[in-house]
Amino acid sequence: MSVSFERTQSVAILGGGPGGYEAALAAAQLGADVTLIERAGVGGSAVLTDVVPSKSLIATADAAVAISEASDLGVQFFVRGGDGRPSKPQVAINLAAVNKRLLALARQQSEDMRAALIEAGVRIIAGHGRLESRTAVVVSTGPGGTDFDRVEADTLVVSVGASPRELPNALPDGERILTWTQLYNMTAVPEHLIVVGSGVTGAEFASAYMNLGAKVTLVSSRDQVLPGEDADGAAVLERVFQRGGMTLLAKARADRVERIGDGVRVTLSDGRTIEGSHCLMAVGSIPNTAGLGLEEAGVQLTESGHIRVNRVARTSVPNIYAAGDCTTFVPLASVASMQGRMAVFHAMGDIVIPLDRTRISANIFTQPEIAAVGWTERDIEDGVIEGVVHKLPLVANARAKMMGIKDGFIKLIARHGSGTVIGGVIVAPKASELIYPLAMAVERRLTVDQVARVFAVYPSLSAGITDSARAMHVVDPNGSGQED
Repeated sequence: MSVSFERTQSVAILGGGPGGYEAALAAAQLGADVTLIERAGVGGSAVLTDVVPSKSLIATADAAVAISEASDLGVQFFVRGGDGRPSKPQVAINLAAVNKRLLALARQQSEDMRAALIEAGVRIIAGHGRLESRTAVVVSTGPGGTDFDRVEADTLVVSVGASPRELPNALPDGERILTWTQLYNMTAVPEHLIVVGSGVTGAEFASAYMNLGAKVTLVSSRDQVLPGEDADGAAVLERVFQRGGMTLLAKARADRVERIGDGVRVTLSDGRTIEGSHCLMAVGSIPNTAGLGLEEAGVQLTESGHIRVNRVARTSVPNIYAAGDCTTFVPLASVASMQGRMAVFHAMGDIVIPLDRTRISANIFTQPEIAAVGWTERDIEDGVIEGVVHKLPLVANARAKMMGIKDGFIKLIARHGSGTVIGGVIVAPKASELIYPLAMAVERRLTVDQVARVFAVYPSLSAGITDSARAMHVVDPNGSGQED
């Protein structure tokens, strides 16, 4: 469809991450005069120091696992020694080369995004911007704040992202005590990496470096890894971690991290100490909203500095919108992108469907991956919503057997009576790809019978979704539908 206006509207976007990038493209598509202000590079931290490089690192770790486990499928690697006899080679990781490659990929992705914006007619200003008023942004474009530019716009979109949270007793030095943005300076796989924090970021890097050959200790302040995620999925991941040799310290809070020579020492709240070669601090993030003039413009912030937004990404100021990790909504790159588009559509009078948290799919890029969408089993147990749960272990899937997959499951969640799919969890290799059919089912309110009628390739992992749906053909309102 096309949207027409009596005059050209102007849109200024502060921050060029996923939210700002998509907002700029959407605004240009609708014919607006668009200016994007970005200090680090198009793509923001998501592309340059976070999502793109971290998932590239994880892809390398996945390749290392595939090689090491190939013998389970009858594939063996040998080289001939000096005596002519075969000897088994070791898998070696050239971390310097790996990091060089992934940072190059990040830069290329940033350049590709920049080119797309320029082709769309977006004006890009490199610099640090702050709100001068509700309709104007002042941009510092020179070193030391010597040069300035001023941008006026009908609509402002703030998408400035977030940065790693730093603790006063565990300040990163960029060499041994690291945030997740500093990992890519390492030239060799760490001898012993201590990961403080067992949320998504901590679990992903712990998984990756374990699979790259590092000794890993994961310090969790909770009783399981991935607190708040599906408990069955977390339990599978813990088993995989322990089988791989990782040390898991549950209900352990780090009080202090300090440099000791060529290593680090982590002191826990109960007095125990752990020594390693490196420490990754994965204790959350803080929004990059300080000093942007938001409060002076009337934009409401939380105590943590996050921008309060509604389901169409609008702030407390009618013409100012916000997207991404700097907001009170779900901190995912895909959500930031959707918020960015939605903000512009709403501001410019296009059709908007407000975001619904229960329809957002997310993935944790561990090995195996954990993907989820919709309502959770915990929601049912807590009485938030009525439903039934069916869990199908992957070991029952023919394709999984062929691929040598030992861990994982497909879990479907449906409403009593109607059988409408309201959620699901997949723990499997490439679960991020497998979750899409369930996300479609949740979005379009399909029933388990409708899902079951879709032809799935045999053999395939996705056939497990139809198998699970078929098993829920009769939804027992008095039973759980759960299989162990």
